[in-house]
Amino acid sequence: MGTPKEHIEEIRRNKFSIGGETNPLTEDLHQAVKNLSAELYAKDVHFLMELIQNAEDNEYENGVKPSLEFVITSKDITETGALATLLIFNNEKGFSRRNIESICSVGRSTKKGNRKRGYIGEKGIGFKSVFLITARPYIFSNGYQIRFSEEPCQHCNVGYIVPEWVEANPTLSVISQIYGSSATLPATTLVLPLKPDKVKPVKKQLSGIHPEVLLFLSKIKKLSVREDNEDPRLNTVSAISISSETDFVKKKNINAESYMLHLSADENSGLGECNYYMWKQKFPVRREHRVDRRMEVDEWVITLAFPNGERLNRGTSSPGIYAFLPTEMVTNFPFIIQADFLLASSRETILLDDIWNQGILDCVPSAFVNAFTSLVTTNEGAPVSTLARMFGFLPVNESPYPILNGVRDSIKRKLLDESIIPCESYVEQQFFQKPSDVGRLLPAFWNLLNKASKQGVVLHNISSHGSFIVNSAFDKEMYNNILDFLEVKQVDNGWYAKCIQSSNLVLGVSEDVYLELLAFIADKWISSFKTTEMRNIQLFKYVDFDDDVALYSIYEALNGGHSLLLSRDSDHISWLISWNSEFRFASHLFFSKSTQEAVRNHSKSQTILGWLKDEVKVGIVNVYDYALLLLNSLCDDRKLVVAFTHFLHQSLARSYLSREQVAALCSKLPLVDNYGQVTRQRKGVLLPANGSKWVQLIGSNPWRYEGYVELGEDYLHSGSYAGVCTSKKKLLGFLTNYVEAKDIPDLPPPDAAISSMYSPLTKENALLMFEWIRKMKINKFSLPRRFLTCIREGSWLRVSLSGSPGYKPPSKSFFHTSSWGHLLQSGYVHVDIPLVDQAFYGSELKQYKEELITMGVMFEFKEACEYIGEHFMSLAASSTLTKGHVVSILNFIKYMREKYLPPDTFVDSINDQRWLQTTQGEKSPQESVFYDSEWDAASQISNIPFLDQKHYGVEILSFKTELKLLGVEFGFNQNYKLVVDNLRSPAHLGCLSSGGLLLTLKCIRNLTSSNKVCRALRDSKCMKTVNMGWKYPAECFLFDPLWGCLLQVFGSFPLIDSNFYGSNIFSYKTELQKIGVVVDFEEATKAFVAVFKKQTSKGSLSKDSAHSLLACYRKSKTANFKFPSDLKSCVQEVKWLRTRIGDKVPKDCILFDSSWESISSISLLPFVDDSEGRYGRGIHDYKDELKNMGVAVTFASGVKFVPASLRFPDNPSVITVPVAFSLLECMRKLEHNDDLIATLRSKLDRRWMKTNAGYRSPDKCLLFGPQWITVLQPEDGPFINEKFYGSSIRSYKKELKSLGVVVDIGDGCSLLADYLDCHSNSITITRIYKYLSKFNWEPTKDDPRNIWIPNGDNNGEWVHADDCVLHDKSGFFGLQLHVLEKYYDKELLSFFSKLGVKSNPSLDDFHKLWKSWEYAGHSLSQSECQTFWEFIVKHWSSRTENFLTENLSKLPAGSGLKKILMLDKRDVFIADDLYLKDLFEQSSSHPLFVWYPQPSLPSLPRQKLLEIYGKIGVRHLSESVLKKGLSSVNCDGLEQLQPEEVFIRRGLFKLILGFLADPSLEMEVRERHEALKCLMDVSIFETLEPITMDCSLSLSSGEVLNVKVSRMMCWERESSKIFLQKLDKSGGYKGKLEYATYFSEVVAEGILREKVDYVPQLAELIKLGFILEFDEEAVGFLMKTNNLQIFLEDEEFLSSASTSE
Repeated sequence: MGTPKEHIEEIRRNKFSIGGETNPLTEDLHQAVKNLSAELYAKDVHFLMELIQNAEDNEYENGVKPSLEFVITSKDITETGALATLLIFNNEKGFSRRNIESICSVGRSTKKGNRKRGYIGEKGIGFKSVFLITARPYIFSNGYQIRFSEEPCQHCNVGYIVPEWVEANPTLSVISQIYGSSATLPATTLVLPLKPDKVKPVKKQLSGIHPEVLLFLSKIKKLSVREDNEDPRLNTVSAISISSETDFVKKKNINAESYMLHLSADENSGLGECNYYMWKQKFPVRREHRVDRRMEVDEWVITLAFPNGERLNRGTSSPGIYAFLPTEMVTNFPFIIQADFLLASSRETILLDDIWNQGILDCVPSAFVNAFTSLVTTNEGAPVSTLARMFGFLPVNESPYPILNGVRDSIKRKLLDESIIPCESYVEQQFFQKPSDVGRLLPAFWNLLNKASKQGVVLHNISSHGSFIVNSAFDKEMYNNILDFLEVKQVDNGWYAKCIQSSNLVLGVSEDVYLELLAFIADKWISSFKTTEMRNIQLFKYVDFDDDVALYSIYEALNGGHSLLLSRDSDHISWLISWNSEFRFASHLFFSKSTQEAVRNHSKSQTILGWLKDEVKVGIVNVYDYALLLLNSLCDDRKLVVAFTHFLHQSLARSYLSREQVAALCSKLPLVDNYGQVTRQRKGVLLPANGSKWVQLIGSNPWRYEGYVELGEDYLHSGSYAGVCTSKKKLLGFLTNYVEAKDIPDLPPPDAAISSMYSPLTKENALLMFEWIRKMKINKFSLPRRFLTCIREGSWLRVSLSGSPGYKPPSKSFFHTSSWGHLLQSGYVHVDIPLVDQAFYGSELKQYKEELITMGVMFEFKEACEYIGEHFMSLAASSTLTKGHVVSILNFIKYMREKYLPPDTFVDSINDQRWLQTTQGEKSPQESVFYDSEWDAASQISNIPFLDQKHYGVEILSFKTELKLLGVEFGFNQNYKLVVDNLRSPAHLGCLSSGGLLLTLKCIRNLTSSNKVCRALRDSKCMKTVNMGWKYPAECFLFDPLWGCLLQVFGSFPLIDSNFYGSNIFSYKTELQKIGVVVDFEEATKAFVAVFKKQTSKGSLSKDSAHSLLACYRKSKTANFKFPSDLKSCVQEVKWLRTRIGDKVPKDCILFDSSWESISSISLLPFVDDSEGRYGRGIHDYKDELKNMGVAVTFASGVKFVPASLRFPDNPSVITVPVAFSLLECMRKLEHNDDLIATLRSKLDRRWMKTNAGYRSPDKCLLFGPQWITVLQPEDGPFINEKFYGSSIRSYKKELKSLGVVVDIGDGCSLLADYLDCHSNSITITRIYKYLSKFNWEPTKDDPRNIWIPNGDNNGEWVHADDCVLHDKSGFFGLQLHVLEKYYDKELLSFFSKLGVKSNPSLDDFHKLWKSWEYAGHSLSQSECQTFWEFIVKHWSSRTENFLTENLSKLPAGSGLKKILMLDKRDVFIADDLYLKDLFEQSSSHPLFVWYPQPSLPSLPRQKLLEIYGKIGVRHLSESVLKKGLSSVNCDGLEQLQPEEVFIRRGLFKLILGFLADPSLEMEVRERHEALKCLMDVSIFETLEPITMDCSLSLSSGEVLNVKVSRMMCWERESSKIFLQKLDKSGGYKGKLEYATYFSEVVAEGILREKVDYVPQLAELIKLGFILEFDEEAVGFLMKTNNLQIFLEDEEFLSSASTSE
């Protein structure tokens, strides 16, 4: 056999020919090993899996607990220069000779064909994967001390498998020191000095080794990882020790067994533990699924692991599929599948398309269903809440692997046929049904049912309405995903109606629960219940007319004869219910008083009220609304109308209605009239006739026809309704105030003629009339027309007429004064004046002056004058005014002048009336003229109304002064207006004499408005011309010697005959112009222009016409006058010149010369046609005139035509160098003409310039110059090809720049940037980048945003700017972003930021990074976590909040320097209850609380971070914990205590009563006494057993963490017993305070069962009182400091209670 060393020498000699002849196959063997090791595995981690697999396949001595240990140290124990060395210790039996020979070979595994013996390895090269991390691995085992090298051996040229004996470095003693000198070194040790670039990856993978790696290994029971450094602070590897223990109590069933496996992982951060329910089942291998690699296997053994709690994962993703060791397949299933899968070579995944694996997966659904039903059914009798955790194992979520989704679907199909859903029964027996046979209830209805059950409602038939109901403990939102997966649906909407109808849920519950029922229905009405039987259930409690509570359905409310009402105001409820019995006719029903009061305080009052109002059409009314309803439904029953009036009066008296509301209601109030009829229409209301003033004055009722109602006798009686009485006086006063029943003088007068006004009135009635009118004026009431007319026209006013009494209408009466009254009796006035009889009415009459004026009585002398004038004018109107009357009028005016009385009023009353006889008929004085000689000329052209002196005779001449006062015109006085006003028609103005025409021109000159006369003259042929007879003014011209030559060009213009009119005609140019005569040059030129345009419309002018026009133009220059602009523009703008390309306007023509030869070859230019057949060479004689008219006569002036005339060739190569220079010369000539330059530039904006990048348009070219040489080369961009054009091209630098060519070095950025992606040379691209950066180029929105990422000088790739970042301080983004600071100088980084490259990673980048960490499934380092959350805190906003809420599914758990795991967001909490936090941390195998740095960092404040967690969905611990019932206590044998012994005494009672009496609690005396009495009546027992309360915390996986919270005390109110845990007095102050705390909480909770919000306040007071042992003095002081007191009734209660005791 030989020693191990001799064995190694033998292998080296025989296999590798070391020391002998060279083996020709050694090189091939070396290459085969190298390729296999390098390519077989994708990541560094797989060498760990291979070593663990090898350890599992190793053999172990009996009694040995197989273990595998990894230790990494920074010590270079091999002296190979390694920065770190990894040591692997395995307590197996050790390497045998066969093992050594196998490891020195390729493909010679000692485990082949041994699947049945439990071997799980099969590659034959597992150990060689270590060469990925080490160049020289060492093995120490069973006396073997060897190493291998990846470098070819110098003796045989083979690497990897050639063994070399190791004498030292390391030695076993050194290895023992690292392992631990006190421990025995295991049989096998591997030493791996790590490659420098593998140190960090290996440490990272060791830190992330999965705790579940031992889950399906049958041998290895312990695996550990640690780091060994002299200074532990340098350790960077997360140490872990993993061990497994199996509960060997196995259950056998259907060829399967189940057991519990306990897995623990001890890390720096603490001990993590998890129990796994294991189900192992065998299935026969089907023929169609057999493969060569497993031909010896006849059974598939499938093991499913169900984690009972949080899986151990060290912050990494948890594999879902094991092939004894974990793969990297994350299935998204809450259970783990283990089987003998065939793996891909990388061990990352199973072979998904392999038939062997497919056969295994086909069996998984059956194994799962068997395991799951076993879990559920074996827990029969357990609370349903515990079963829910089992349902967390269902594969609710889809897998990223389609083949596994098939497994998921199969599981689902099988489960749908199993009776696994617990159902609600309200009995002790549990029932399970198939998912399709059960239904869910809405959470709000569950809450209702639970409360109803507590209040005695029987619900045993809950599953009798067509569907079994999911148990309430399972029918929760947290189980939605599970129930959805099992396709458990909500019950149909009709189920709720059946349940309510069959249960006493309306009358059998409290008002609060009843309202909760209504709120539930209201919330779901539209979406669920509107079309169901819910409409017919009697849901509503109302008060009937007999004051009993009855029920009403929704259907009845919507379709029945009665409407349901609620009182809007609580104070109105009783009032409205009482009065409603009086108005049964209205068919209104009010909800019961208790319901109405309760709904106001209900939390969902708005929902209930809104539903009742909108859907049930329940009216929500106050007294005013109710009154409106009654008002709208009042019938014609006079008694009900009167009762309603009483209702309004009494409601107002109690302030249930405001004055304004009553006024509004009374405006529509039906009334009972004097006939006993109910009337609804009225304009006003009259007091009853009996005793009224209106009867006294008028006698009858004229308002009847205007809609006024005369009140009947019904309102004069008292009445009693709804238990209240109203006197007749108060009722009539109410009607007077609010119905506005009125009497004279408050009544508005009717719009009618009052018969009593047409006969004399007594003095009293007359004065009443005056008072009535006065009241109306004060009220600013407009008196009706007919009423006012009868008052004014009726002969009821007593007057004195020539000294005799009589009666006249007020409108014809005068109230005179002594100053002018006697004048009215003079002989000059032949009119009788009626004067009011002041003596008859007495002195009272004087105070009614305004009223008399309103009635029409006249008071002033001028009114008398108007009266006289109206009298005369009435004669004139009736054509009875004689010549004598006219003389009388004139004499009266003369009389007043003589008496020094103003005649103005009298004159004004008659001077605008037509009563004077004139030559034009009757005219008013103001329209009349007194004729004299001054009017001779005017009389020839106007019809002037002269006073008819023949009619009136010579007598009229004595009244000239009076006639002037009346307005008669005397003398012409240049009264042109009168002439024009009476101007004759145009038909009578033709062929006017010179004097007549001149007179009309004077009128035009002197009148402001002369339109009338101008129109008349324009419409008549009144102008005499020299050569064309009489013409309309608009046809005539007034000749001017200065510019008359222009008119002689065509000779067809009529000129005014100045000999006929005389020279004065020239002084009226303005007036002539107004009537249309052309008098100035501008107007004449317009006429000329019209003729000129007419001539040229037929074509260009003939030679003679053109020469004549040019000669006239030349003459105008010498005559020193300018052509008007319109004439000039006409000559310039009309196409009258003939060119070689057609008729043109002058400005579009060129006078040809030799300078145009070159450009004409590529253009069509408008040269004037100087051929003999047209204008001839003589046209050149008028060069100056043509120039002035706009013709281009030089090249410089004509170059403007070049842009439009260019005919550019399509082929750019046709543009020769001379043509190009010719074009550039045109650019130079046009440099100051922006428009032409633009046109030419647009013509030249095409590919015609030759560059180094081919033909381009000018704006895509650059001109290379000396300034470019320092930064660029000509080939770097599209520079103009100087070899083609020559160096003279640079002389046109300015013109090229105008065309768009880039000539300045700072302007070429965009072109060079656009051309940039044509390059692939890193040096060239960097040179261009530096140029762009130097000149601060910034891209536009459309510019490319690609960045060159170099890979050497001549290689690289273009990537988008969004995939780049300037800096990565954290170093975490190298795999997802291109970090530019790695490739470019610092000065270029600012340039890249302009290209859109972000300076630092963005929120999206951090999100992707976080997601990559989530998918990687490993724990986070402090720096990783700190970097991410510092960024979030710094950039916190509403957008960040929404982004994180929607996208982060996992959050960091753990704190301080411990490991940071990434857990489901739903499974981490904010620890806002430190007591509960400690308990749950102790019960959980994994972290439960969000990570935050310790100590808190300025850049990452703890409070801010916790606030962010809360906003993105992390739950608070206190809100998430479900507190269950207290532990039960057995009363047998317990010692009963006296209340005094535990301080339940008077001091405690006073403190509680004082708290309950606080007004904020709103507790009545009886209520608070009953609450306290429950405490006073208890029996107290002391127990030695601890009293605890169960608290649970549910996780997303279905796991429920349970802890027991110490309570030390419990109060069973039903049995009136308090159980106390015996106080351990040795606990000191802490123990006493803890006891006081639980005591106060239990008492406060028991007292305030219905007001739980106040429990903390009362508990705090009781705790302090307990410390004080409820000393009454101390309690009294405590109550005062908290503003608490008890009242006399409380003292009496305490006294009576103590007496009874």
